[in-house]
Amino acid sequence: MTTTPSSSDPATPPVIDVEAVLVDEGATLDPQERADLLRARALLQTPGVAVRFANLLGAPIEKGFRLLPSGASRLIHRATRSALQRALGLALHSLGQADAKPEPPDNRLHRWMAGASGAVGGAFGFAALAVELPISTTLILRSIAQIAASQGHDLASLETRLACLEVFALGGQTSTDNAAETSYWAVRAALAKVVTEALGSLAGRSAITETAPAAVRLVTSLASRFGVVVSEQVAAKAVPVLGAAAGAAINVVFMDHFQRMAEGHFILKRLEQRHGTRAIRRLYETLHAHP
Repeated sequence: MTTTPSSSDPATPPVIDVEAVLVDEGATLDPQERADLLRARALLQTPGVAVRFANLLGAPIEKGFRLLPSGASRLIHRATRSALQRALGLALHSLGQADAKPEPPDNRLHRWMAGASGAVGGAFGFAALAVELPISTTLILRSIAQIAASQGHDLASLETRLACLEVFALGGQTSTDNAAETSYWAVRAALAKVVTEALGSLAGRSAITETAPAAVRLVTSLASRFGVVVSEQVAAKAVPVLGAAAGAAINVVFMDHFQRMAEGHFILKRLEQRHGTRAIRRLYETLHAHP
């Protein structure tokens, strides 16, 4: 591994030559794959939505949490589960047919549509959550599916469709995150068992249902993570700024976040198909240890 001293001070850490790391640790990756791995890492280390919402609003979203009505947490949890249950049904029954063309994803269109639904939510406030969240979640899933197809993944495969749902658990990183719990690979490891159970339970069935016990456990696992991001979104909308306009901007950030997570996720899944998960994870973590 190649390093370049940044100063004569022995306490100064060396500057890591990222390209050298990739060559040393993974000579089997061609130049394009090395560039793709670097891009995936950059995307998956995008700051979490709470940070991005605070930057957008010019105020910490903790202020928004204080403004939410009593019982908001329970209502957010219920709306999140309902939205993910609907997303699972969509993933199981229609993604393989409607979104199978491997064309470049139209991320801007999906962000515009998310912004439009956010404007409605911003105008009507917290009461609109139960209506708006399933719409924005469906839009996000459609966008995730397009990104998966654009990376060469087959949406007719149940494994790919469940991988699309995994993206909802990728909330990104904040300065207060416990890296051991929220890193990309930790989230995948936490979901591995329920995803495998869902695959085993649903694969090959002529009538697959989102109410199967394994599918319900998958939704529960996703909701525990996606619900945190939804709570941050709702709190951001509660900050008294520009109403409908703020709701639209917040939804655009929300959509953009999951598009970034999806692109990074499916780049890595593509590389794993060729080189194996263990090798790609080792390369990724080597880069993470030497930013």
